[in-house]
Amino acid sequence: MTTPTNEELAQGKAYAAPGITVYYDARRCLHVASCVRGLPDVFDPKARPWIQPANAGAEAVAAVVRTCPTGALHYVLDGQEAEMPDEITTITPSPDGPLMIRGNLVIDTPAGEKKDVRAALCRCGQSGNKPYCDGTHKKVGWTSGEETAQAD
Repeated sequence: MTTPTNEELAQGKAYAAPGITVYYDARRCLHVASCVRGLPDVFDPKARPWIQPANAGAEAVAAVVRTCPTGALHYVLDGQEAEMPDEITTITPSPDGPLMIRGNLVIDTPAGEKKDVRAALCRCGQSGNKPYCDGTHKKVGWTSGEETAQAD
């Protein structure tokens, strides 16, 4: 299995604590806020620094980081390999938004191939961070044309 290397993860900002280092790539964040809801004492957008992994156990922090659908957050547990991908690759289109992908990914980027375990890929074609979604679809009014279920 290919996983992001520690060097690839280092492209984001690192936040270290005993047992874990959390990496954050702001360009990939779509503010889904699963991290903030999962561990508000660790992920607090009002605090500086906003990520404080020492405020929870390393395994708990890792579990919440894995809920980040965009891949803006990653982690490495001390003495271990980087985060392992899901065994089965899944692609989930977000209504009027990106493709959310999880698994053992190799993504072609302008900088070359990037190994990853989670990503939100642009569907509108307008992202300034292609192939990743940067939220531009909302600014340009792009819709996926998918029918949404309506309550009766």
